[in-house]
Amino acid sequence: MEEQKSTAKDIEKVLKEIGEKIEELVKKGADAGAEVKEDIEEKIKELKENKTTLEKELKKGKDLLEKEFKEKKDEFEPKLKESKGFLKEGLKQFGLALKALFGKK
Repeated sequence: MEEQKSTAKDIEKVLKEIGEKIEELVKKGADAGAEVKEDIEEKIKELKENKTTLEKELKKGKDLLEKEFKEKKDEFEPKLKESKGFLKEGLKQFGLALKALFGKK
């Protein structure tokens, strides 16, 4: 799960970098000549399309991950509650054992 969060953060970082590159190209395009400006505008258009596609894929991945997490959480919730009860009872018994062991002095 932690690895998937890291991957999502990496993708978000790449998307941010793409956005920054687009802004950089826009600034360069404003200063460039007509021919170069057309090339830069074409690259900007391509980058924006790719960024939009990546954002959609990231959203799909996040939604799928959230859905799977919820399903697994719902599946394991009863087992976790049962284990919590066993842990409490075990600690209670351990406390009683310590009390019995040290209380007989």
